[in-house]
Amino acid sequence: QVQLVESGGGLVQAGGSLSLSCAASGNTFSISTMGWYRQAPGKQRELVARKSSSGNPIYADAVKGRFTISRDNLKKIVYLQMNNLKAEDTAVYYCNVRLVVGGVDYWGQGTQVTVSS
Repeated sequence: QVQLVESGGGLVQAGGSLSLSCAASGNTFSISTMGWYRQAPGKQRELVARKSSSGNPIYADAVKGRFTISRDNLKKIVYLQMNNLKAEDTAVYYCNVRLVVGGVDYWGQGTQVTVSS
């Protein structure tokens, strides 16, 4: 089992910045990728960014150049720095980790990001 605790998020004006963090605990030695997904009202959950322990990060086209994902492999924390936020970035953001064995996914509780235009 892996437990995820998210922090950050909130309300910001368009063009502003927010940062999210997510700390993993429990069975963290078998974590493969760590990342962020989001779900806007009436839409499916979608990938925002993810990163393996040593590989290059992967970003959704909609956030490339504006969002940066990073992770502290020792502390098992993943961060998402969001700059130049747009109204369409408004969503609930979920932290995700995937285990090496079986590709099992764990999800955080979600944190609301609201961008006012």
